[in-house]
Amino acid sequence: MPIARFLAEVQAQPDYAGQIAHVRELPPQEATFGELDRPLPLALEQAVRQTGIERLYSHQAEAINASRRREHVMLATGTASGKTLCYNIPVFEALLTDPMSRALYLFPTKALAQDQLRALGQLSTGMPEPVRYGAYDGDTPVPTRSRLRRQAGVLLTNPDMLSMGILPNHASWTTFLRHLRFVVVDEAHTYRGIFGSHVALVLRRLRRLCRRYGAEPQFIFCSATIANPDEHAERLCGAPVTVVDRDGAPHGPRQFALWNPISPDDPAHSHRPNTDATMLLTALLREELPTIAFVRARRVAELILRYVREELRREPELAARISAYRAGYLPEQRREIERRLFSGELLAVVSTTALELGIDVGDIAAALLVGYPGTIASVWQQAGRAGRGRAPALSVLIAQDDPLDQYLMRHPEALFGRAPEHALTDPANPYLLRDHLLCAAYEWPLSNDDANLFGPALGPAVAALAREGELELREDRWVYPYDDYPAERVNLRSSEGPPIVLADETNALAPLEEIDAATAPLRVYPGAIYYHQGDAWRITRLDLQGGLALARPETDAPYYTQPQEIGELDIIRSQQMREMHTCTLYLGQVRVTNQVIGYERRHLYDSSVLGREPLDLPPTSFETQALWFDVPAEMQRVVTAESLDVPGGLHAVEHACIALLPLLAMCDRNDIGGLSTERHHDTGLAQVFIYDGHPGGVGLAEKGFALIEQLWEMAIRHVQECPCEAGCPSCIHSPKCGNGNEPLDKRAAIRLFELLLG
Repeated sequence: MPIARFLAEVQAQPDYAGQIAHVRELPPQEATFGELDRPLPLALEQAVRQTGIERLYSHQAEAINASRRREHVMLATGTASGKTLCYNIPVFEALLTDPMSRALYLFPTKALAQDQLRALGQLSTGMPEPVRYGAYDGDTPVPTRSRLRRQAGVLLTNPDMLSMGILPNHASWTTFLRHLRFVVVDEAHTYRGIFGSHVALVLRRLRRLCRRYGAEPQFIFCSATIANPDEHAERLCGAPVTVVDRDGAPHGPRQFALWNPISPDDPAHSHRPNTDATMLLTALLREELPTIAFVRARRVAELILRYVREELRREPELAARISAYRAGYLPEQRREIERRLFSGELLAVVSTTALELGIDVGDIAAALLVGYPGTIASVWQQAGRAGRGRAPALSVLIAQDDPLDQYLMRHPEALFGRAPEHALTDPANPYLLRDHLLCAAYEWPLSNDDANLFGPALGPAVAALAREGELELREDRWVYPYDDYPAERVNLRSSEGPPIVLADETNALAPLEEIDAATAPLRVYPGAIYYHQGDAWRITRLDLQGGLALARPETDAPYYTQPQEIGELDIIRSQQMREMHTCTLYLGQVRVTNQVIGYERRHLYDSSVLGREPLDLPPTSFETQALWFDVPAEMQRVVTAESLDVPGGLHAVEHACIALLPLLAMCDRNDIGGLSTERHHDTGLAQVFIYDGHPGGVGLAEKGFALIEQLWEMAIRHVQECPCEAGCPSCIHSPKCGNGNEPLDKRAAIRLFELLLG
């Protein structure tokens, strides 16, 4: 069946219940070509032609021209637009001119680095002298590492290996760093939040050591489309960049459907998103249309895989052609899945965001997005995995029973008609800066001159580290005085330290996978049902101090588990204040204390609550940035006079703001927290707080502070338009509410928003 007819066939099925909320027909785009300011060296031109490239798209030519002018470049164009050539050509040209030149390619994952080896190999084979290149990561054998240090013209690695393996051992990398000409940062839009803030500091450490060896490498960033490509790249590398964002690559026609299984005005006729995803994926498989289904959680990937295989139990050959793909699998497992998908052995994969990035998986006809992936940029990244080149494609966004998903179902223009979000990083985060200054001092003693890389926060941070005995002043320079090296303690993917190892207690504690320490209490608490490679495991123990969680196979669990969490918030200081015409708005530093107090057992298929179990886990506490606003007494009197509930209204306002802030700031809902109270213990006032969910913050609260009126307007519009009577998961309920979504008053929230907006 042609992919363009698939939706029509689905709508003709007797069990179709009107789930398609909107279909956007996106027309094909013809290629726009560009010219280089001067021709390529003949050998490189011939090598490029041998890969099948006859002409450069306009954005490719523009990026290469800027690189040749020695400018730092940020390339922000769509999926499959040929960004790889934009850095390979300048790098190979430099290697032809000066064989001692070196280039460092950074990818957010080891899988991407491995995938890019193929592109390098294709271009290198056409060169008169093959370029020496290789991947340098935790899986690289020791003899290969030594050879790459000495000989590699192009080194492919990830920020973690750069931070832990290369920079602390720079004496072994003297030749490489002295001749480092280019630093390529691929998938730069993924470097946001805590991870991006860490990477920004790692790149400053790299630039600092390069200067020590007499080099000033040129940066080339490649990114999906984001709202602030210039600001984002400049925050990452600490230097001005030239932005190239006019995409000249062609693409075929695309049908993009918004599929809403949820019926807030008639819950009895709602479908489960995972059930509808299973139905669509099964139908695509039966039509032998290669498909990627993207899900937000590892557990959902395993569940949908299980559901589809059950649907295909009478078609075992077809059932064998679908697999799950997610982080946590061993590298060799992921490589095998990638190979089978690329070769056509597999027809479909159910993947977390691990396959969102540019790994080449061959010709994909359809992309199912099971739940809004958190950012508009991610929507287009995932949708763009289908229909590469001029082939037609289908993308379907299947909404969850969640405020943000439902907002997009009712406002497709928010997806199709507006720019993507701002990518936010904060290299001045005091917690992260402290760690990286210790790393930098270990690598080479710190001086006041380093403020031109680390900013004005350098002095106060160094003084604090000296008071704590972490740094010592020797001959006007600050040194790290201990024998260990601090980079091994810095986890770039988290602000919470080393990961938790999940181990099988029935098999000599064999490791299953690693869990981020920050999220471990919410994922592997005692009693939790956790899915690994399609199998259910029951967590029996969590030792946060020892970095270990134990599990045993669970063969008969007709439910999943969901944690329950409570929190407190203390104001440390207000740093900014805005007197608005209806209330006072603040931005400042707060201390947040959270505790997982229990969990719910929910039915696998309809999510009904089967029972609740208490837990006694220790609380966690951190300092971060928050915005908050007063709700004056006169507003409360208006709400009370209309027989509405003030606490329920405040709580619903908090939930609605948290749900929609990710449309303004590039983050996940779980990156944000909140609290509402009729009388806060620090101020005695009714207040609503929205805070960054990571120690020190990464600018999310600051973005909300700057755009608060827009946030309120979006929130009231969404809550008003939801057809439910008293509030539901599509508007003001939150899946992570520690109070069980009580009290909530939808009408009071609407009235409070009206009063706040004046």
